[in-house]
Amino acid sequence: MADAFPALIDLDLRLVQSFVVVSEHQHFGRAAEALHTTQPSLSRQIRRLEQQLDVRLLDRTTHGTRLSEAGEVFLPQAVRLLRSAGQAMAQARAAARPRMITIGYTRGLLITPAVRALRTAEPEAEVKTRLLAWNDSRSALLDHRVDAVVARLPFVTDQLQVTVLYDEPRVLVVPLDHPLVGREAVTLDDIADEPMPHVRQSDPLLNAYWRMDPRPDGRPAPDGPLVEDLDDKHELIAAGQAVAIGPPLDYATGLHPGLTTIPLRDVEPSKVVFATRAGDRSPLVSAFREHAMAELPQRQRHKPSA
Repeated sequence: MADAFPALIDLDLRLVQSFVVVSEHQHFGRAAEALHTTQPSLSRQIRRLEQQLDVRLLDRTTHGTRLSEAGEVFLPQAVRLLRSAGQAMAQARAAARPRMITIGYTRGLLITPAVRALRTAEPEAEVKTRLLAWNDSRSALLDHRVDAVVARLPFVTDQLQVTVLYDEPRVLVVPLDHPLVGREAVTLDDIADEPMPHVRQSDPLLNAYWRMDPRPDGRPAPDGPLVEDLDDKHELIAAGQAVAIGPPLDYATGLHPGLTTIPLRDVEPSKVVFATRAGDRSPLVSAFREHAMAELPQRQRHKPSA
């Protein structure tokens, strides 16, 4: 085993994770917030990693932070290294605790009926749930942070097994004083000139889908302000600076109190899916899939309108 490596490897994975987060945000301040640390502490971590590697990974500019040439080479390897470490930990824990499952879900999706059914059917199993960011479903599965996910398409599904649970209408999200409030439904023509915000670091697939960009007639969706995350977007809409297309959230499941929704007519519904890692043969994952298919579409049919 000792011959498998050319020399003793001294690399702190926590420092590698810090580098990856800074690379994603391209800004030490935003990365420090994401890591729940201070900017000076994060700067020291990056310097320690650069000392371990004996290279400069990041260059600071007046506009933020950019990768050096060495950083560009190291980043994809660092991502794979963290993912492999996460998988090794998860697989070791699964071998020691085979009767455990963690179920991920995204905001506004109710999984309680299926979770309760699984706990009733498998009383000896340890069943956990985890709320995921709206764009984190695939990564959470591949990183083994969760074993199954209930989420909305679209997201990249290679290396995953995906089962559609039900269709969900898309709605227009507007401030309470918008001129369209009170209409039974609206069309894309009604909002042809309404600006729609972009979320920074958004997945291009998700961004195009929820902005409906391009529109069915080929025109691009109207550009709106750039925001940092979903909560910022809701605040921007509540202030009357934009509108958005989204899922039918209500105030109990994450809708900003200054917003309301209007049904969108002649727009394809989004799909709520059950997703797992391809080839996962866990009996608990299979059991939860069956409960999700039986319980969640039925609950959706009887869900009261907001």
